[in-house]
Amino acid sequence: MTVSRAARGAHRALDQEWFRRPRPVPDPRMRLVCFPHAGGAASFFRDWPQWLPADIEVVAVCYPGREDRIAVPPAESMDELADRIAGELVPALDRPLAFFGHSMGASVAHEVALRIERRHGRVLSRLLVSSRSAPSRLRPSGISRESDEVLVADVMALGGTFSAALDHPDLRELLLPAIRADYRLIDDYRPPAPLPRLGVPVTALLGDRDPHVQEADMRAWAEVTEGDFGLRVRSGDHFYLLEQAPSLVAEVGRLLTSR
Repeated sequence: MTVSRAARGAHRALDQEWFRRPRPVPDPRMRLVCFPHAGGAASFFRDWPQWLPADIEVVAVCYPGREDRIAVPPAESMDELADRIAGELVPALDRPLAFFGHSMGASVAHEVALRIERRHGRVLSRLLVSSRSAPSRLRPSGISRESDEVLVADVMALGGTFSAALDHPDLRELLLPAIRADYRLIDDYRPPAPLPRLGVPVTALLGDRDPHVQEADMRAWAEVTEGDFGLRVRSGDHFYLLEQAPSLVAEVGRLLTSR
């Protein structure tokens, strides 16, 4: 693992505003940085440590505009979000890192990985991307410019944690600004061209009944790396990882600890 002088010299702790550690590990072998979906929050990953080896620390990214950061304006562009997260992760570069990103979070994780590798060398152990088309197969949906009703219908069609909450008017009013901001960020995102290749292995994960993402969309993630690539298809929809969390996270743990 090659780490820049700036990373080696970092002594400050991870920013508690940007990151949550559900189970802090004093001397971790590795950190798994988790990137939530559109409208999602760091709490989505709060149970993951119980299914991972005890020496792997989960670091969940807390995007602005949700949970206890709800008063902070959401990021307006992928560059803004990825630049800030990459900068805030510098203190974590003293140990091996792996990234897991679900849906929108897969694109954010990929963009942060590009920045980390460019600035600090090949420090990632693995990039795991879930339920999100590869950069070459992304197409704007335009839903971010539609009415609240159209936006809510799309979110609820995907399932996940929002379906019940969006049925309640008060919760809908609270959640929609961050959801719309994330959908706009996705619609406006244009991957770099030509696409740089990472030097780390990439694993793609998908539910076999995902309404928006197909196997071919996930296989195209092989294009982003010079390293090994693998695709794992599991039973379920866009949020397959909710009902399969124990076995999925255990599989992630095996991937991260295998040689």
